[in-house]
Amino acid sequence: VQVEEGAVSLWNWAVTKHMGSVVNDEQRAKLRFVACRLVCLCKGSDPPEGTIRRQILMSMKTGKGWIDIGKPDLADGFLEIAMSSIEKLYAKLLKGNNGEADSHVHKADVEKNLFKVLTYQAESAVAQGDFQKAVMCVQRCKDMLMKLPKETCYLSILCYNFGVETYEWKRYEQSSFWLSQSYDIGKMDMKYSVGKEMQAKVLRLLATAYFEWDCNLYLDKALKAISLANQENLHPAGFFLKVKILLKSGASDEDINSAVAEFLHHEMSLDFCLNTAKLLLEHGRESVGFDFLNSLPERFESSPDLGKITLLHIEFLLQNERELLAKQKVEEIIIGHYTGKQLLPEALNRLHIILWDRAAKHYEAKSYSEALHWYNYSVSFYTPGQIDQNLAKLQRNMASCYLRLKQVDKAKEAVKEAERCDPNSIFTKFSVYKIAVMEKDTDKAVEAVIEMGKLAEKPSQHEDKLTVDENTGTNLLSLAAQIALENEQQVVAIKALEYLSEHLQDCRQLFAALKCLVRLMLSKVMAENEEKIYEDINSMLTYLTL
Repeated sequence: VQVEEGAVSLWNWAVTKHMGSVVNDEQRAKLRFVACRLVCLCKGSDPPEGTIRRQILMSMKTGKGWIDIGKPDLADGFLEIAMSSIEKLYAKLLKGNNGEADSHVHKADVEKNLFKVLTYQAESAVAQGDFQKAVMCVQRCKDMLMKLPKETCYLSILCYNFGVETYEWKRYEQSSFWLSQSYDIGKMDMKYSVGKEMQAKVLRLLATAYFEWDCNLYLDKALKAISLANQENLHPAGFFLKVKILLKSGASDEDINSAVAEFLHHEMSLDFCLNTAKLLLEHGRESVGFDFLNSLPERFESSPDLGKITLLHIEFLLQNERELLAKQKVEEIIIGHYTGKQLLPEALNRLHIILWDRAAKHYEAKSYSEALHWYNYSVSFYTPGQIDQNLAKLQRNMASCYLRLKQVDKAKEAVKEAERCDPNSIFTKFSVYKIAVMEKDTDKAVEAVIEMGKLAEKPSQHEDKLTVDENTGTNLLSLAAQIALENEQQVVAIKALEYLSEHLQDCRQLFAALKCLVRLMLSKVMAENEEKIYEDINSMLTYLTL
Protein backbone atom coordinates (compact mmCIF):
# COMPACT_ATOMS: atom_id res chain seq x y z
CA VAL A 1 0.00 0.00 0.00
CA GLN A 2 2.85 2.38 0.86
CA VAL A 3 4.58 1.68 -2.47
CA GLU A 4 1.33 2.32 -4.37
CA GLU A 5 0.70 5.56 -2.48
CA GLY A 6 4.29 6.66 -3.16
CA ALA A 7 3.88 5.86 -6.87
CA VAL A 8 0.64 7.87 -7.13
CA SER A 9 2.24 10.74 -5.22
CA LEU A 10 5.23 10.70 -7.62
CA TRP A 11 2.83 10.70 -10.60
CA ASN A 12 0.90 13.71 -9.25
CA TRP A 13 4.17 15.52 -8.44
CA ALA A 14 5.35 15.03 -12.05
CA VAL A 15 2.06 16.46 -13.39
CA THR A 16 2.29 19.53 -11.11
CA LYS A 17 5.95 20.22 -11.81
CA HIS A 18 5.47 19.85 -15.58
CA MET A 19 2.64 22.39 -15.51
CA GLY A 20 4.97 24.74 -13.66
CA SER A 21 7.73 24.08 -16.26
CA VAL A 22 10.04 22.64 -13.58
CA VAL A 23 10.46 19.35 -15.49
CA ASN A 24 10.58 18.98 -19.27
CA ASP A 25 8.70 16.44 -21.43
CA GLU A 26 11.42 13.80 -21.28
CA GLN A 27 11.83 14.09 -17.51
CA ARG A 28 8.05 13.80 -17.09
CA ALA A 29 8.04 10.66 -19.28
CA LYS A 30 10.74 9.10 -17.09
CA LEU A 31 8.88 9.97 -13.86
CA ARG A 32 5.67 8.51 -15.26
CA PHE A 33 7.59 5.41 -16.30
CA VAL A 34 8.78 4.86 -12.69
CA ALA A 35 5.39 5.59 -11.13
CA CYS A 36 3.54 3.36 -13.61
CA ARG A 37 5.98 0.47 -13.11
CA LEU A 38 5.54 0.68 -9.34
CA VAL A 39 1.72 0.67 -9.61
CA CYS A 40 1.88 -2.37 -11.93
CA LEU A 41 4.02 -4.22 -9.30
CA CYS A 42 1.35 -3.53 -6.64
CA LYS A 43 -1.72 -4.68 -8.59
CA GLY A 44 -2.15 -8.16 -6.99
CA SER A 45 -3.97 -11.14 -8.50
CA ASP A 46 -7.51 -9.67 -8.41
CA PRO A 47 -7.29 -5.87 -8.17
CA PRO A 48 -10.46 -3.84 -7.58
CA GLU A 49 -12.10 -1.90 -10.41
CA GLY A 50 -10.64 1.47 -9.26
CA THR A 51 -7.07 0.10 -9.30
CA ILE A 52 -7.53 -1.28 -12.83
CA ARG A 53 -8.90 2.06 -14.05
CA ARG A 54 -5.93 3.88 -12.56
CA GLN A 55 -3.54 1.40 -14.17
CA ILE A 56 -5.22 1.90 -17.56
CA LEU A 57 -4.93 5.69 -17.26
CA MET A 58 -1.30 5.60 -16.11
CA SER A 59 -0.21 3.04 -18.75
CA MET A 60 -1.92 5.00 -21.55
CA LYS A 61 -0.40 8.32 -20.53
CA THR A 62 3.07 6.77 -20.02
CA GLY A 63 2.94 5.18 -23.47
CA LYS A 64 1.72 8.42 -25.09
CA GLY A 65 4.47 10.36 -23.27
CA TRP A 66 7.17 8.16 -24.84
CA ILE A 67 5.58 8.57 -28.30
CA ASP A 68 5.46 12.36 -27.93
CA ILE A 69 9.21 12.60 -27.19
CA GLY A 70 10.12 10.36 -30.12
CA LYS A 71 10.72 7.05 -28.29
CA PRO A 72 7.82 4.90 -29.52
CA ASP A 73 9.65 1.62 -28.84
CA LEU A 74 9.45 2.37 -25.10
CA ALA A 75 5.71 3.03 -25.43
CA ASP A 76 4.68 -0.39 -26.76
CA GLY A 77 4.99 -2.28 -23.45
CA PHE A 78 2.84 0.23 -21.58
CA LEU A 79 0.20 0.27 -24.33
CA GLU A 80 0.06 -3.55 -24.11
CA ILE A 81 -0.45 -3.28 -20.32
CA ALA A 82 -3.25 -0.75 -20.94
CA MET A 83 -4.88 -3.07 -23.49
CA SER A 84 -4.66 -6.07 -21.12
CA SER A 85 -6.10 -4.00 -18.24
CA ILE A 86 -8.99 -2.78 -20.43
CA GLU A 87 -9.87 -6.42 -21.23
CA LYS A 88 -9.81 -7.29 -17.50
CA LEU A 89 -12.03 -4.33 -16.65
CA TYR A 90 -14.48 -5.19 -19.41
CA ALA A 91 -14.73 -8.78 -18.14
CA LYS A 92 -15.26 -7.47 -14.60
CA LEU A 93 -18.02 -5.15 -15.77
CA LEU A 94 -19.79 -7.99 -17.59
CA LYS A 95 -19.76 -10.06 -14.38
CA GLY A 96 -20.83 -7.11 -12.21
CA ASN A 97 -24.41 -6.37 -11.29
CA ASN A 98 -24.44 -2.61 -10.70
CA GLY A 99 -27.64 -1.83 -12.57
CA GLU A 100 -28.06 -1.70 -16.35
CA ALA A 101 -27.69 2.10 -16.81
CA ASP A 102 -24.57 2.30 -14.65
CA SER A 103 -23.02 -0.68 -16.42
CA HIS A 104 -23.72 0.92 -19.82
CA VAL A 105 -21.85 4.12 -18.81
CA HIS A 106 -18.85 2.14 -17.58
CA LYS A 107 -18.74 0.05 -20.77
CA ALA A 108 -18.82 3.26 -22.86
CA ASP A 109 -15.80 4.55 -20.89
CA VAL A 110 -13.97 1.29 -21.52
CA GLU A 111 -14.67 1.58 -25.27
CA LYS A 112 -13.35 5.14 -25.32
CA ASN A 113 -10.15 4.01 -23.59
CA LEU A 114 -9.81 1.09 -26.01
CA PHE A 115 -10.18 3.52 -28.94
CA LYS A 116 -7.49 5.79 -27.47
CA VAL A 117 -5.05 2.93 -26.88
CA LEU A 118 -5.54 1.70 -30.45
CA THR A 119 -4.81 5.20 -31.83
CA TYR A 120 -1.66 5.39 -29.68
CA GLN A 121 -0.56 1.96 -30.92
CA ALA A 122 -1.14 3.17 -34.50
CA GLU A 123 1.00 6.28 -33.80
CA SER A 124 3.78 4.10 -32.37
CA ALA A 125 3.61 1.70 -35.32
CA VAL A 126 3.82 4.52 -37.92
CA ALA A 127 6.77 6.09 -36.08
CA GLN A 128 8.57 2.71 -36.14
CA GLY A 129 7.69 2.00 -39.79
CA ASP A 130 5.31 -0.90 -39.00
CA PHE A 131 2.71 -0.09 -41.64
CA GLN A 132 0.68 -3.31 -41.29
CA LYS A 133 0.23 -2.96 -37.53
CA ALA A 134 -0.80 0.69 -37.95
CA VAL A 135 -3.38 -0.29 -40.60
CA MET A 136 -4.80 -3.01 -38.32
CA CYS A 137 -5.15 -0.58 -35.36
CA VAL A 138 -6.84 2.11 -37.47
CA GLN A 139 -9.22 -0.45 -39.00
CA ARG A 140 -10.31 -1.49 -35.48
CA CYS A 141 -10.85 2.19 -34.65
CA LYS A 142 -12.95 2.65 -37.82
CA ASP A 143 -15.11 -0.31 -36.77
CA MET A 144 -15.74 1.40 -33.42
CA LEU A 145 -16.93 4.71 -34.93
CA MET A 146 -20.53 3.50 -35.09
CA LYS A 147 -20.49 3.44 -31.27
CA LEU A 148 -18.19 6.45 -30.92
CA PRO A 149 -19.26 8.88 -33.71
CA LYS A 150 -17.72 11.88 -31.92
CA GLU A 151 -14.26 10.37 -32.55
CA THR A 152 -14.71 10.65 -36.35
CA CYS A 153 -12.93 14.02 -36.55
CA TYR A 154 -10.03 12.84 -34.34
CA LEU A 155 -9.42 9.66 -36.37
CA SER A 156 -9.63 11.55 -39.68
CA ILE A 157 -7.00 14.06 -38.52
CA LEU A 158 -4.81 11.25 -37.12
CA CYS A 159 -4.79 9.55 -40.54
CA TYR A 160 -4.00 12.92 -42.18
CA ASN A 161 -1.02 13.34 -39.85
CA PHE A 162 0.16 9.83 -40.78
CA GLY A 163 -0.19 10.86 -44.44
CA VAL A 164 1.92 13.99 -43.84
CA GLU A 165 4.65 12.03 -42.01
CA THR A 166 4.92 9.30 -44.64
CA TYR A 167 4.82 11.94 -47.43
CA GLU A 168 7.77 13.72 -45.83
CA TRP A 169 9.61 10.38 -45.70
CA LYS A 170 8.77 9.98 -49.45
CA ARG A 171 6.77 6.80 -48.77
CA TYR A 172 4.15 7.85 -51.28
CA GLU A 173 2.23 4.56 -51.38
CA GLN A 174 1.69 4.61 -47.60
CA SER A 175 0.98 8.35 -47.66
CA SER A 176 -1.72 7.96 -50.32
CA PHE A 177 -3.30 5.15 -48.26
CA TRP A 178 -3.46 7.26 -45.08
CA LEU A 179 -4.76 10.33 -46.88
CA SER A 180 -7.47 8.28 -48.62
CA GLN A 181 -8.42 6.85 -45.22
CA SER A 182 -8.56 10.35 -43.76
CA TYR A 183 -10.90 11.54 -46.52
CA ASP A 184 -13.15 8.45 -46.28
CA ILE A 185 -13.38 8.67 -42.47
CA GLY A 186 -14.18 12.39 -42.76
CA LYS A 187 -17.26 11.49 -44.85
CA MET A 188 -18.57 8.82 -42.45
CA ASP A 189 -20.53 11.15 -40.17
CA MET A 190 -21.18 14.68 -41.45
CA LYS A 191 -22.29 15.82 -37.98
CA TYR A 192 -18.79 15.15 -36.60
CA SER A 193 -16.84 15.70 -39.84
CA VAL A 194 -13.59 17.71 -40.02
CA GLY A 195 -15.26 20.16 -42.39
CA LYS A 196 -14.91 20.96 -46.08
CA GLU A 197 -11.70 23.03 -45.74
CA MET A 198 -9.88 20.18 -44.01
CA GLN A 199 -11.22 17.62 -46.48
CA ALA A 200 -9.93 19.76 -49.37
CA LYS A 201 -6.54 20.05 -47.64
CA VAL A 202 -6.38 16.24 -47.33
CA LEU A 203 -7.26 15.80 -51.02
CA ARG A 204 -4.66 18.37 -52.15
CA LEU A 205 -1.93 16.48 -50.33
CA LEU A 206 -3.26 13.21 -51.75
CA ALA A 207 -3.05 14.67 -55.28
CA THR A 208 0.49 15.91 -54.53
CA ALA A 209 1.50 12.43 -53.26
CA TYR A 210 0.23 10.81 -56.50
CA PHE A 211 1.92 13.56 -58.53
CA GLU A 212 5.31 13.08 -56.90
CA TRP A 213 5.04 9.29 -56.69
CA ASP A 214 4.58 8.78 -60.45
CA CYS A 215 2.65 11.44 -62.30
CA ASN A 216 2.33 9.38 -65.49
CA LEU A 217 1.10 6.25 -63.72
CA TYR A 218 -1.23 7.97 -61.26
CA LEU A 219 -2.27 10.96 -63.37
CA ASP A 220 -5.99 10.10 -63.31
CA LYS A 221 -5.94 9.59 -59.53
CA ALA A 222 -4.08 12.87 -59.01
CA LEU A 223 -6.55 14.78 -61.23
CA LYS A 224 -9.54 13.11 -59.56
CA ALA A 225 -8.21 14.01 -56.09
CA ILE A 226 -7.53 17.65 -56.99
CA SER A 227 -10.89 18.04 -58.75
CA LEU A 228 -12.62 16.70 -55.62
CA ALA A 229 -10.56 19.09 -53.48
CA ASN A 230 -11.67 22.06 -55.58
CA GLN A 231 -15.29 20.94 -55.29
CA GLU A 232 -14.97 20.65 -51.50
CA ASN A 233 -13.33 24.03 -51.02
CA LEU A 234 -12.10 26.57 -53.57
CA HIS A 235 -8.50 27.43 -52.77
CA PRO A 236 -5.70 28.95 -54.89
CA ALA A 237 -3.38 26.04 -54.01
CA GLY A 238 -5.91 23.63 -55.51
CA PHE A 239 -6.12 25.47 -58.83
CA PHE A 240 -2.36 25.88 -58.98
CA LEU A 241 -1.79 22.16 -58.35
CA LYS A 242 -4.28 21.20 -61.04
CA VAL A 243 -2.42 23.31 -63.62
CA LYS A 244 0.87 21.84 -62.40
CA ILE A 245 -0.41 18.26 -62.84
CA LEU A 246 -1.78 19.02 -66.31
CA LEU A 247 1.54 20.55 -67.39
CA LYS A 248 3.50 17.55 -66.10
CA SER A 249 1.21 15.16 -67.93
CA GLY A 250 1.75 16.99 -71.24
CA ALA A 251 -1.91 18.06 -71.54
CA SER A 252 -2.95 20.14 -74.55
CA ASP A 253 -3.09 23.95 -74.45
CA GLU A 254 -6.88 23.63 -74.70
CA ASP A 255 -7.10 21.55 -71.48
CA ILE A 256 -4.78 23.92 -69.66
CA ASN A 257 -6.77 26.91 -70.90
CA SER A 258 -9.92 25.32 -69.48
CA ALA A 259 -8.22 24.80 -66.09
CA VAL A 260 -7.03 28.42 -66.06
CA ALA A 261 -10.50 29.65 -67.06
CA GLU A 262 -11.96 27.81 -64.04
CA PHE A 263 -10.31 30.05 -61.49
CA LEU A 264 -10.72 33.29 -63.45
CA HIS A 265 -14.32 33.27 -62.21
CA HIS A 266 -13.10 33.46 -58.62
CA GLU A 267 -11.26 36.07 -56.55
CA MET A 268 -7.52 35.33 -56.70
CA SER A 269 -4.62 37.50 -55.56
CA LEU A 270 -2.27 39.16 -58.05
CA ASP A 271 0.73 37.21 -56.71
CA PHE A 272 -1.14 33.94 -57.22
CA CYS A 273 -2.00 34.89 -60.82
CA LEU A 274 1.62 35.89 -61.50
CA ASN A 275 2.89 32.58 -60.11
CA THR A 276 0.45 30.75 -62.38
CA ALA A 277 1.62 32.73 -65.42
CA LYS A 278 5.23 32.04 -64.44
CA LEU A 279 4.48 28.31 -64.15
CA LEU A 280 2.92 28.26 -67.62
CA LEU A 281 5.79 30.15 -69.22
CA GLU A 282 8.49 28.10 -67.46
CA HIS A 283 6.89 24.99 -68.98
CA GLY A 284 7.08 26.50 -72.46
CA ARG A 285 3.34 27.22 -72.76
CA GLU A 286 3.90 30.66 -74.28
CA SER A 287 0.52 30.97 -75.98
CA VAL A 288 -1.49 30.22 -72.82
CA GLY A 289 0.96 32.04 -70.55
CA PHE A 290 1.12 35.32 -72.48
CA ASP A 291 -2.65 35.31 -73.12
CA PHE A 292 -3.19 34.88 -69.40
CA LEU A 293 -0.69 37.66 -68.60
CA ASN A 294 -2.41 40.00 -71.04
CA SER A 295 -5.75 39.42 -69.28
CA LEU A 296 -4.39 40.47 -65.87
CA PRO A 297 -4.01 44.29 -66.21
CA GLU A 298 -7.77 44.71 -66.68
CA ARG A 299 -8.47 42.37 -63.76
CA PHE A 300 -6.12 44.25 -61.38
CA GLU A 301 -6.34 47.76 -62.85
CA SER A 302 -6.80 49.35 -59.40
CA SER A 303 -3.91 47.44 -57.79
CA PRO A 304 -0.79 49.47 -56.83
CA ASP A 305 1.25 46.38 -57.83
CA LEU A 306 0.06 46.49 -61.43
CA GLY A 307 3.67 46.99 -62.59
CA LYS A 308 4.55 43.45 -61.47
CA ILE A 309 2.53 42.11 -64.42
CA THR A 310 4.53 44.12 -66.97
CA LEU A 311 7.82 43.17 -65.28
CA LEU A 312 7.05 39.46 -65.53
CA HIS A 313 6.02 39.97 -69.14
CA ILE A 314 9.35 41.71 -69.91
CA GLU A 315 11.38 39.00 -68.15
CA PHE A 316 9.81 36.18 -70.17
CA LEU A 317 9.93 38.10 -73.45
CA LEU A 318 13.68 38.52 -72.89
CA GLN A 319 14.12 34.87 -71.91
CA ASN A 320 12.47 33.95 -75.21
CA GLU A 321 14.70 36.46 -77.09
CA ARG A 322 11.71 38.61 -78.09
CA GLU A 323 13.66 41.76 -77.45
CA LEU A 324 11.66 44.15 -79.61
CA LEU A 325 8.43 43.41 -77.72
CA ALA A 326 10.30 43.69 -74.42
CA LYS A 327 11.56 47.16 -75.45
CA GLN A 328 7.99 48.23 -76.22
CA LYS A 329 6.91 47.15 -72.73
CA VAL A 330 9.83 49.04 -71.12
CA GLU A 331 8.94 52.16 -73.11
CA GLU A 332 5.32 51.86 -71.91
CA ILE A 333 6.59 51.84 -68.31
CA ILE A 334 8.78 54.91 -68.99
CA ILE A 335 5.79 56.81 -70.43
CA GLY A 336 3.71 55.73 -67.42
CA HIS A 337 6.48 56.93 -65.08
CA TYR A 338 6.10 60.48 -66.38
CA THR A 339 2.27 60.41 -66.62
CA GLY A 340 1.45 59.50 -63.03
CA LYS A 341 1.69 55.69 -63.27
CA GLN A 342 4.96 55.11 -61.44
CA LEU A 343 6.08 51.66 -60.35
CA LEU A 344 6.36 50.97 -56.64
CA PRO A 345 10.00 51.26 -55.39
CA GLU A 346 10.44 47.48 -55.12
CA ALA A 347 9.17 46.92 -58.66
CA LEU A 348 11.33 49.78 -59.99
CA ASN A 349 14.45 48.24 -58.41
CA ARG A 350 13.55 44.94 -60.05
CA LEU A 351 13.20 46.67 -63.42
CA HIS A 352 16.65 48.29 -63.06
CA ILE A 353 18.13 44.82 -62.41
CA ILE A 354 16.43 43.43 -65.54
CA LEU A 355 17.68 46.36 -67.66
CA TRP A 356 21.26 46.13 -66.34
CA ASP A 357 21.35 42.36 -66.83
CA ARG A 358 20.27 42.77 -70.44
CA ALA A 359 22.83 45.54 -71.00
CA ALA A 360 25.59 43.40 -69.45
CA LYS A 361 24.64 40.52 -71.75
CA HIS A 362 25.03 42.77 -74.81
CA TYR A 363 28.32 44.16 -73.45
CA GLU A 364 29.72 40.62 -73.12
CA ALA A 365 28.61 39.94 -76.70
CA LYS A 366 30.47 43.16 -77.74
CA SER A 367 27.17 44.78 -78.83
CA TYR A 368 28.09 48.03 -77.09
CA SER A 369 25.47 50.22 -78.82
CA GLU A 370 22.73 47.80 -77.77
CA ALA A 371 24.08 47.72 -74.22
CA LEU A 372 23.87 51.54 -74.14
CA HIS A 373 20.28 51.32 -75.31
CA TRP A 374 19.33 49.27 -72.23
CA TYR A 375 21.40 51.43 -69.87
CA ASN A 376 19.64 54.52 -71.26
CA TYR A 377 16.29 52.97 -70.34
CA SER A 378 17.56 52.77 -66.77
CA VAL A 379 18.77 56.39 -66.85
CA SER A 380 15.23 57.47 -67.87
CA PHE A 381 13.96 56.77 -64.36
CA TYR A 382 16.40 59.18 -62.68
CA THR A 383 15.60 62.87 -62.35
CA PRO A 384 18.14 65.49 -63.55
CA GLY A 385 20.61 66.36 -60.81
CA GLN A 386 19.74 63.31 -58.72
CA ILE A 387 22.62 62.00 -56.60
CA ASP A 388 22.62 58.23 -56.27
CA GLN A 389 25.44 55.68 -56.05
CA ASN A 390 23.58 53.34 -58.41
CA LEU A 391 23.37 56.16 -60.95
CA ALA A 392 27.16 56.61 -60.62
CA LYS A 393 27.63 52.91 -61.33
CA LEU A 394 25.26 53.18 -64.28
CA GLN A 395 27.20 56.12 -65.73
CA ARG A 396 30.50 54.24 -65.32
CA ASN A 397 29.04 51.26 -67.19
CA MET A 398 27.90 53.60 -69.96
CA ALA A 399 31.35 55.21 -70.05
CA SER A 400 32.88 51.74 -70.61
CA CYS A 401 30.53 51.23 -73.58
CA TYR A 402 31.42 54.63 -75.06
CA LEU A 403 35.14 53.91 -74.70
CA ARG A 404 34.70 50.61 -76.54
CA LEU A 405 32.95 52.55 -79.31
CA LYS A 406 35.81 55.15 -79.29
CA GLN A 407 33.31 57.87 -78.34
CA VAL A 408 35.62 59.53 -75.83
CA ASP A 409 33.66 62.78 -75.42
CA LYS A 410 30.50 60.90 -74.44
CA ALA A 411 32.54 58.69 -72.11
CA LYS A 412 33.93 61.84 -70.43
CA GLU A 413 30.40 63.20 -69.94
CA ALA A 414 29.29 59.94 -68.35
CA VAL A 415 32.31 59.86 -66.02
CA LYS A 416 31.68 63.50 -65.08
CA GLU A 417 28.16 62.48 -64.03
CA ALA A 418 29.59 59.54 -62.06
CA GLU A 419 31.98 61.92 -60.27
CA ARG A 420 29.09 64.20 -59.40
CA CYS A 421 27.12 61.30 -57.88
CA ASP A 422 29.97 59.43 -56.20
CA PRO A 423 33.26 61.37 -56.23
CA ASN A 424 35.01 59.21 -53.62
CA SER A 425 34.56 55.90 -55.38
CA ILE A 426 37.67 53.99 -56.44
CA PHE A 427 35.65 52.74 -59.45
CA THR A 428 34.90 56.31 -60.55
CA LYS A 429 38.61 57.19 -60.28
CA PHE A 430 39.40 54.13 -62.39
CA SER A 431 37.00 55.38 -65.09
CA VAL A 432 38.73 58.78 -65.04
CA TYR A 433 42.07 56.92 -65.32
CA LYS A 434 41.00 54.90 -68.37
CA ILE A 435 39.99 58.04 -70.27
CA ALA A 436 43.24 59.82 -69.32
CA VAL A 437 45.30 56.87 -70.64
CA MET A 438 43.27 56.77 -73.84
CA GLU A 439 43.89 60.51 -74.34
CA LYS A 440 47.56 60.06 -73.39
CA ASP A 441 47.14 62.61 -70.58
CA THR A 442 49.99 61.33 -68.39
CA ASP A 443 49.54 63.90 -65.60
CA LYS A 444 45.82 63.19 -65.22
CA ALA A 445 46.41 59.42 -65.37
CA VAL A 446 49.09 59.63 -62.65
CA GLU A 447 46.78 61.82 -60.55
CA ALA A 448 43.97 59.24 -60.90
CA VAL A 449 46.34 56.42 -59.89
CA ILE A 450 47.41 58.38 -56.80
CA GLU A 451 43.73 58.86 -55.86
CA MET A 452 43.07 55.14 -56.40
CA GLY A 453 46.07 54.30 -54.22
CA LYS A 454 44.75 56.50 -51.40
CA LEU A 455 41.27 54.99 -51.64
CA ALA A 456 42.75 51.46 -51.63
CA GLU A 457 44.42 52.30 -48.30
CA LYS A 458 41.11 52.98 -46.52
CA PRO A 459 38.46 50.28 -47.15
CA SER A 460 34.98 51.80 -47.07
CA GLN A 461 31.31 50.91 -47.42
CA HIS A 462 30.31 51.34 -51.01
CA GLU A 463 27.56 50.77 -53.51
CA ASP A 464 25.27 47.74 -53.26
CA LYS A 465 26.44 47.46 -49.64
CA LEU A 466 29.57 45.70 -50.84
CA THR A 467 32.78 46.50 -49.04
CA VAL A 468 35.54 47.92 -51.16
CA ASP A 469 38.29 45.89 -49.57
CA GLU A 470 42.01 45.67 -50.27
CA ASN A 471 41.49 43.01 -52.95
CA THR A 472 39.30 45.39 -54.95
CA GLY A 473 41.94 48.12 -54.70
CA THR A 474 44.83 45.85 -55.71
CA ASN A 475 42.82 44.35 -58.58
CA LEU A 476 42.04 47.80 -59.98
CA LEU A 477 45.64 48.99 -59.57
CA SER A 478 46.86 45.82 -61.30
CA LEU A 479 44.42 46.46 -64.14
CA ALA A 480 45.53 50.10 -64.30
CA ALA A 481 49.17 49.00 -64.71
CA GLN A 482 48.18 46.54 -67.43
CA ILE A 483 46.21 49.23 -69.34
CA ALA A 484 49.15 51.66 -69.13
CA LEU A 485 51.59 49.03 -70.44
CA GLU A 486 49.24 48.13 -73.30
CA ASN A 487 49.13 51.83 -74.21
CA GLU A 488 52.94 52.19 -73.87
CA GLN A 489 52.73 54.72 -71.01
CA GLN A 490 55.65 53.65 -68.82
CA VAL A 491 55.50 56.53 -66.33
CA VAL A 492 51.85 55.78 -65.52
CA ALA A 493 52.51 52.02 -65.36
CA ILE A 494 55.40 52.60 -62.90
CA LYS A 495 53.18 54.70 -60.63
CA ALA A 496 50.41 52.09 -60.69
CA LEU A 497 52.89 49.28 -59.94
CA GLU A 498 54.45 51.26 -57.08
CA TYR A 499 51.07 51.64 -55.37
CA LEU A 500 50.30 48.02 -56.16
CA SER A 501 53.51 46.80 -54.51
CA GLU A 502 52.54 48.68 -51.33
CA HIS A 503 49.19 46.88 -51.06
CA LEU A 504 49.83 43.34 -52.30
CA GLN A 505 49.73 40.67 -49.57
CA ASP A 506 50.47 37.71 -51.82
CA CYS A 507 54.26 37.22 -52.13
CA ARG A 508 54.08 35.65 -55.59
CA GLN A 509 52.02 38.57 -56.98
CA LEU A 510 54.26 41.10 -55.21
CA PHE A 511 57.40 39.50 -56.68
CA ALA A 512 55.89 39.68 -60.19
CA ALA A 513 55.01 43.37 -59.71
CA LEU A 514 58.54 44.20 -58.49
CA LYS A 515 60.17 42.36 -61.41
CA CYS A 516 58.01 44.37 -63.79
CA LEU A 517 58.97 47.59 -61.97
CA VAL A 518 62.71 46.79 -62.25
CA ARG A 519 62.41 46.13 -66.00
CA LEU A 520 60.42 49.33 -66.60
CA MET A 521 62.81 51.43 -64.52
CA LEU A 522 65.83 49.93 -66.29
CA SER A 523 64.47 50.83 -69.72
CA LYS A 524 63.60 54.32 -68.38
CA VAL A 525 67.16 54.78 -67.05
CA MET A 526 68.65 53.76 -70.38
CA ALA A 527 66.75 56.57 -72.10
CA GLU A 528 67.40 59.31 -69.49
CA ASN A 529 70.05 61.99 -69.09
CA GLU A 530 72.52 61.86 -66.18
CA GLU A 531 70.62 64.28 -63.93
CA LYS A 532 67.62 61.94 -63.49
CA ILE A 533 69.50 58.63 -63.56
CA TYR A 534 70.56 58.59 -59.88
CA GLU A 535 67.04 59.08 -58.52
CA ASP A 536 65.69 56.22 -60.64
CA ILE A 537 68.67 53.96 -59.80
CA ASN A 538 67.88 54.46 -56.10
CA SER A 539 64.26 53.48 -56.74
CA MET A 540 65.44 50.42 -58.63
CA LEU A 541 67.71 49.41 -55.73
CA THR A 542 64.73 49.73 -53.36
CA TYR A 543 62.72 47.35 -55.55
CA LEU A 544 65.61 44.87 -55.75
CA THR A 545 66.12 44.97 -51.99
CA LEU A 546 62.40 44.35 -51.41
